[in-house]
Amino acid sequence: MESTVKINNAADISVIVIYFLVVLAVGLWAMYSTNRGTVGGFFLAGRSMVWWPIGASLFASNIGSGHFVGIAGTAAARGIAIGGYEWNALILVVVLGWLFVPIYIKAGVVTMPEYLRKRFGGKRIQVYLSVLSLLLYIFTKISADIFSGAVFIQLAIGLNLYVAIIILLAITALYTITGGLAAVIYTDTLQTFIMVVGSFILMGFAFSEVGGYDAFMQKYMEAIPSNISYGNTTINPECYTPRKDSFHIFRDPVTGDLPWPGLVFGLSIIALWYWCTDQVIVQRCLSGKNMSHVKAGCVLCGYLKLLPMFIIVMPGMISRILYTDVVACVVPEVCQQYCGTSVGCTNIAYPKMVVELMPQGLRGLMLSVMLASLMSSLTSIFNSASTLFTMDIYTKIRSRPSEKELMLAGRAFMLVLIGISIAWVPVVQSAQNGQLFDYIQSITSYLGPPIAALFLLAIFCKRVNEQGAFWGLMIGLLAGLSRMIAEFAYGTGNCVTPSNCPFIICGIHYLYFAMILFGVSAIVILAVSFMTKPIPDVHLYRLCWSLRNSTEERIDLDADEEQDKADEKDEESVNEENEEEPGCFKKAYNWFCGLDQQKAPKLSKEEEEALKKKLTDTSEVPLWRNVVNINGIILLTVAVFCHAFFA
Repeated sequence: MESTVKINNAADISVIVIYFLVVLAVGLWAMYSTNRGTVGGFFLAGRSMVWWPIGASLFASNIGSGHFVGIAGTAAARGIAIGGYEWNALILVVVLGWLFVPIYIKAGVVTMPEYLRKRFGGKRIQVYLSVLSLLLYIFTKISADIFSGAVFIQLAIGLNLYVAIIILLAITALYTITGGLAAVIYTDTLQTFIMVVGSFILMGFAFSEVGGYDAFMQKYMEAIPSNISYGNTTINPECYTPRKDSFHIFRDPVTGDLPWPGLVFGLSIIALWYWCTDQVIVQRCLSGKNMSHVKAGCVLCGYLKLLPMFIIVMPGMISRILYTDVVACVVPEVCQQYCGTSVGCTNIAYPKMVVELMPQGLRGLMLSVMLASLMSSLTSIFNSASTLFTMDIYTKIRSRPSEKELMLAGRAFMLVLIGISIAWVPVVQSAQNGQLFDYIQSITSYLGPPIAALFLLAIFCKRVNEQGAFWGLMIGLLAGLSRMIAEFAYGTGNCVTPSNCPFIICGIHYLYFAMILFGVSAIVILAVSFMTKPIPDVHLYRLCWSLRNSTEERIDLDADEEQDKADEKDEESVNEENEEEPGCFKKAYNWFCGLDQQKAPKLSKEEEEALKKKLTDTSEVPLWRNVVNINGIILLTVAVFCHAFFA
């Protein structure tokens, strides 16, 4: 490792300390002021969020430190096309707020697998989806984020990797485990603000260093490293010259590294899975006060997603101009010496700039930004993963848990997750040769499309039934896994040492593969559904688009289970009434963990119905409905314009 400028001066350190104190203060304030003693309060922030924290939190959960390291790195290697990933979301957040969330709210669900259980009945789909989501969280999001956060800290402070990770996780875990979703959403809002401001400042420094936009375009094309041969092998020029199409989003459908049909259709399928059916994202929306707030939050998130192209992608490319030999190195030994990996050092493009360009004090701010993005993604994932576990898996193990037990199970599971994440870091480190980073996208494109197909059909085609859904998911999973395992076995290779994977398996671009997989899953789901009995309408009122406005009473497919649970709850509440008063320590502990439920007055049947109606109500005030609709349309226009401008 090359020795770096360590952050060791008073200005930087004090900025970082202040930052951590503010975050803890916001987290504690949210803990103190919201109701987190119930499942609805802890996991859905009591359904009381307004639009700006929702939008900011959506953005912060999505942009992790993986973005700062991974996207800036890819940009340094291949140009701006990777920004198309970010802009694709502009269209999908509108789909989320206008089409998907109203159905989820009307269905009255907390988790996505729970929606599928109501829609199809049976347990196998719900359990399969919960387990798959948890695995995807651990192996793509959590590990990649932790790893990139650690790369950054190592470069800046020179701490041991594991020490850095454990400190980070401890602080993150502290307020997620104790504070619930409200704490996560408010701290996310604070962190979004810090992230945007800090990276804007860096962007300013970067552009002034290069000499403006035109100079940037010209110099990027000339950023070629100086040593390009080792031993007596000269490396193929394609490996180190910037691509001809570096400044275009849409690239050749056959030879491009991100072909345009894949970017338009394949990416939209992965984004549909991520933005419209992923627990982390949807949970933010379900916590909204009413439908207008949810839609406004989605629009705000869309506008924020315009930024990464300018605050992450372009600085990543500038980093290649300023530190050409380090960032764009191709000779394995040289790369090994600069950043500890023989495959290439593009991953350090963004951190390198922060450490070299920023003045004291601001450098501390940028480190805080990286920590902010890391922590906000992690808190979001921890909260959502524990929601999935508690609501969908734990309730299968223990048929009739009390609220208190559910809350404890959720928190215990977070600790387990954190343990697994730390244990997974060495794997990420060793799979570092370019593997894991491009893998996040490819793993999701091998496992996400069947789920996207299922949700799309579940909502928009009421003929789909349980058998169709289950077999569609299974066949999709087998197809995706076979490709994924083949790739892992052969290795992806890189430009200098290509992998010898047969074309039929690895030759199809992963975005094209996502399109094929989506098509196959959809066909299987529909075919099997049409061959088996349809679900009667009485079970589907307000669960799919065509019946979304029906007012008749829905008989849930799992109604008999729900009834058993309700009867149990009644017995339980009788038992709880004659417990003795807890002591002081117990009280403090309960408050800290949000377990001190003030005995809620027992609701009569009518009041319960009214409460349920309020929670599943999607009506909007006409004025605000028109305001958010107009904003949604403007956002879509902006999205189209941006794609066209950089096409």
